[in-house]
Amino acid sequence: MKIMIVDDHEATRKILRSLILLHIIEPIQFVEYDNGEDAVQNYISDTPDYVLMDVEMKKMDGFEATELILKKSPDAKVIIITSNNTTYFRDRAKEAHSVGFVAKDNLSQIFNYLKFY
Repeated sequence: MKIMIVDDHEATRKILRSLILLHIIEPIQFVEYDNGEDAVQNYISDTPDYVLMDVEMKKMDGFEATELILKKSPDAKVIIITSNNTTYFRDRAKEAHSVGFVAKDNLSQIFNYLKFY
């Protein structure tokens, strides 16, 4: 299992890694980026099973990055993770065709979307 974590805050990336490792027994490989642009550029070569995508980042926001990743790989599984738990952000996540939306104040919800083999 490989998970790409895209968030401009190192502390958030660390929290996500730790949370997943606490709850998942199988081996997991992580790749991390602090902006959407790098995530898009490396998505194909990294071949992650899931992308945990922040929204508000420099260079390229998470909605645009999600849309571009899905153009490259229509089967990509991108989960939007944001501190902006608003109707607007939820609607944008759906428009971007993410497989899920998780508010940062309830990160354990990622397990509603992560399916392990």
